[in-house]
Amino acid sequence: TDDHGLCAFILTSFSFLIFLVTMPISLFMCVKVVQEYERAVIFRLGRLRAGGAKGPGLFFIMPCIDSYKKVDLRTVSFDVPPQEVLSRDSVTVSVEAVVYYRVSNPTQATNNIEDYSHSTRLLAATTLRNVLGTRNLAEILSERESISKVMQDALDEATDSWGVKAERVEIKDVRLPVHLQRAMAAEAEAAREARAKVIAAEGEQKASRALR
Repeated sequence: TDDHGLCAFILTSFSFLIFLVTMPISLFMCVKVVQEYERAVIFRLGRLRAGGAKGPGLFFIMPCIDSYKKVDLRTVSFDVPPQEVLSRDSVTVSVEAVVYYRVSNPTQATNNIEDYSHSTRLLAATTLRNVLGTRNLAEILSERESISKVMQDALDEATDSWGVKAERVEIKDVRLPVHLQRAMAAEAEAAREARAKVIAAEGEQKASRALR
């Protein structure tokens, strides 16, 4: 450990010497700016610098020994590709959703996961299939808000260690197989006709009573 500390001290001193010798040119290379919606995670000799992410505004890095990565804190939205899901009552449906998320902890988003954006997209598709697989068709069609809330909570819990916050999940579209659409339309039409016959029969009954 002492050898590593001594080596780091020598390299840091050498970097500072380079900075002084090449002034003021080095000043333009070492002073960086991050926007209001960004943070910079700085590494010195491969180790995360104390104090967490820097920004917004100006920050300073040492030549040769410091590297940094910018992280965008703005909310990002993406479409979950259509997922073929088998519902609890064995009906295959195609479901599309949209997810809104943001980075809540830039340090975790940089150190705990290689690509938080890609991983969040894959996890969202998996979560959508898992959640819908526990519901029957009637629930999928009528309880979109509750399904979205369950999916958001599951996604938020899974991405918490990545420094990602799932802000909102919305079910965009639920597509049924063509034959099932026809069957449901025929069933609805039959129900309407039955109601019409009941109403007509009740009308005739009232009319006959009035004539007595």
